[in-house]
Amino acid sequence: MAILFEDDYCLIVNKPGNLLVHHSYYARNIEEQSLVQLLKEQGYVSVVPVHRLDRKTSGVILLAKDKEHVAKFQELFESQQIAKKYYALLRGHVAGSGEIDSPVKNDRGNYKEAFTAYSVLKHFELAIPVEPYPTARYSLVEFIPGTGRMHQLRIHANKISHPIIGDPKYGNRHHNHMFEEKLGISNLFLHAHSLEFLHPFTGIQVSASAPLPAYWEGFSL
Repeated sequence: MAILFEDDYCLIVNKPGNLLVHHSYYARNIEEQSLVQLLKEQGYVSVVPVHRLDRKTSGVILLAKDKEHVAKFQELFESQQIAKKYYALLRGHVAGSGEIDSPVKNDRGNYKEAFTAYSVLKHFELAIPVEPYPTARYSLVEFIPGTGRMHQLRIHANKISHPIIGDPKYGNRHHNHMFEEKLGISNLFLHAHSLEFLHPFTGIQVSASAPLPAYWEGFSL
């Protein structure tokens, strides 16, 4: 597992896509190794995830080295003192930049306020027909979430009618099928690119970023 940053208190890892962070209540029946289990095999026996990252999402994730340090790091997320950036490949040509301010349902079924800023980095067009259009258009977008709701970016992308490619729940089935059949890619195109924060124990500024996975070739900057 690629370690992006490490000190006595925490670990920042580049999580591959399609890998569970840990076996939570909702993933208790999935018989596969999790990120936490793989890290234990690398010698990190007591690491605890500080925040969530979907199984299908790749990229940076912060873990505390001991459970007694988790609360301090979680406070940074709750008070929005951690800067997070994500990259996503969306269906269609998104125009410029904007903000999405739309509630998202949490795992208890209650709606919570959710905010995401986005900006377009690059447009793509493939000479492959996808119903009902003769070509396929896509946008590489940078997401900066102001809140951390479950599936927030996936839901918000769908909210503006530009769902994330490879999203089986909120995505567009025609484009997902094309990527699988024509390009041989079934992965989710959502990547946690970077984290930046003031370390709550050492006072140093921490910045870590993860390169895009190999399957993004052809859809990156």
